[in-house]
Amino acid sequence: MDPRRAPVGSLTFLVRKVWLNMRSAIAGELTAFGLSTSQYATLLMTAAQPGMSASDIAREVASSRQAANEMLVGLEQEGLIERRTNPTDRRSHQIFVTESGRARLVGARKAVDRCEEELESAFTPEQRVAIREWLEGISGARR
Repeated sequence: MDPRRAPVGSLTFLVRKVWLNMRSAIAGELTAFGLSTSQYATLLMTAAQPGMSASDIAREVASSRQAANEMLVGLEQEGLIERRTNPTDRRSHQIFVTESGRARLVGARKAVDRCEEELESAFTPEQRVAIREWLEGISGARR
């Protein structure tokens, strides 16, 4: 990038702008699989970390617990997840991806990966690694 044309503006709003652009592009891909970005994120997370609670999912997708529960109801009605009573806390449930959910996730993940590849195509592999490391660092800085 030409240093004379450095981006101007708040880091927060630049990251938000990137997120909104990526979310829009990914949402377009996910419609073919009948998933929203939040539903996709939930399937992705719970496949990687089986047994998450609705509260865990709400935190990770940055929504209220009520909104997360409504989304989970939809995923459960479609047979993509199942809720099981938490064996250590009978008041809460653990979320697990079903085989049907895994199958849908595989297809959706391929489409999202292609979309991300296209969005990242202007960057070198080294830049991609640096960008991801930076994003992970920023994400973890306030935890």
